[in-house]
Amino acid sequence: MGSTASGTPPERMLVVRCADWPVVAAGVAPDQPAAVVVADRVVAASPAARAEGVGVGQRRRAAQGQCPALEVTDRDEGREARQFDLVLEAVEAFSPRLVCVRPGVVAVPTRGPSRYFGGDVSLAAGVRSAVDTVLGDRGWADHVRVGVADGLFAASAAARLAATRTDSSRVGSGRSAGSGRPLTADVSTGDGWVVVPDGGAGPFLAPLPVAALGDPSLADLLGRLGVRTLGAFAALPEADVLARFGSDGVRRWRLAAGRDPLPVHVGGPPATLWTATTLDPPAERVDVVAFAARALADDLHQRLARAGLVCTQVRITAETDHGERCDRSWRHEGSLDAAAVVDRVRWQLDGWLHRRSAERPTAGVVHLRLDPEQVGAAVGRQIDLWGAAQEVEDRLVRAVARVEGLVGVEGVSVVCALGGRGPDEGFERRPVGAVGLRADREVVTGGESGGGAPGAGGPPPPRPPPRVDPRPPAGGVARAGGGGGGRAAGAR
Repeated sequence: MGSTASGTPPERMLVVRCADWPVVAAGVAPDQPAAVVVADRVVAASPAARAEGVGVGQRRRAAQGQCPALEVTDRDEGREARQFDLVLEAVEAFSPRLVCVRPGVVAVPTRGPSRYFGGDVSLAAGVRSAVDTVLGDRGWADHVRVGVADGLFAASAAARLAATRTDSSRVGSGRSAGSGRPLTADVSTGDGWVVVPDGGAGPFLAPLPVAALGDPSLADLLGRLGVRTLGAFAALPEADVLARFGSDGVRRWRLAAGRDPLPVHVGGPPATLWTATTLDPPAERVDVVAFAARALADDLHQRLARAGLVCTQVRITAETDHGERCDRSWRHEGSLDAAAVVDRVRWQLDGWLHRRSAERPTAGVVHLRLDPEQVGAAVGRQIDLWGAAQEVEDRLVRAVARVEGLVGVEGVSVVCALGGRGPDEGFERRPVGAVGLRADREVVTGGESGGGAPGAGGPPPPRPPPRVDPRPPAGGVARAGGGGGGRAAGAR
């Protein structure tokens, strides 16, 4: 899918992006103020909620304060994947080679379909119309964006910059939706789609800000160094980027230049890495297949580790006792570990089993196979003593969110450092929803029952010793130890 050498251009891709997909999957209408949250942070909001000032990254209470009528829903990735299967069916009518990036974003290699449907422009317009028809039944028409370019990153950027008729009337002709940035002159645009010419990914990406790379820390550092666009970043020498930012910086640098960012294994994945299993008796339930997939994913992960590789794209194939077959490719921006592979097996089968009755499988699953379609070299990294800090923090936040769902928002609290000197003044319990659990604040421990391991803020610092005023009180006897030696004030 990507380049195997630095001089080979990446494969031409079409990306379909369904805006606000977590809200769409929750069954909310666009004119209803609603938001989807994870660990009390907004991850998606409806157009009506954004019009009221609700934005991604806000805390739940801040969003509700901004919009009192806001309907808040917890994120359910399984539900998003099941609902997204309808979009995948519509795209499959144009090409069976789908690459699911995540629920809400799907990519299609355009080499064959483009020639069959009369070019990239005709393909983009047709896919956009087909998916828009599916979402129009739910009231979410004109929320589909399609981009075509060389490589997944450039095609995703094109899809984000695509404008519908409503967007065009608001931001003006020839400008991207929302940002108002002018597009390159040779880029073809239409109602909800953008097609970048073959070989034009670099000039198309050049005027975009470095924040488009998706790494806030790198974007902040580059901005302080005076590098504010992808074109300026791509103009830097690769050796200097490697020396200053490491291998991950080089990967982002290749993204900015419009080249394949993934270190693809030369010659493709070894043929012996695939794993498969037969289920006897046939599995009628998704959780039974997912349990079998866990052993397959662990085996695949161990084989990759022995070869010094990581999987970035995997094809999951399931077959029933009646010969019905469902296979999909799933891609990840980083690497797919065993748990991520099992999640995608569950998502794929959930969507398959909840299809329309004419296309739903009529028998249990008897065969499951995992094929690593794209692999890269495993890059070693030094992690903390108790594991990667971000991974530990994410697990903590997810666990607390599950407990909140069971006992309520007010039932889970954390101990916050207040800075007082006494035991009853230094700390106070507050609901976790009001303060959060991220490392940008001091958290000592979590849980309503007391105790627990240190949180993201680590153990509290030692309390300062009590301060003694050396000056004696006016007109009285000095306190013991206060510097007066027990003599009367003013005694010589």
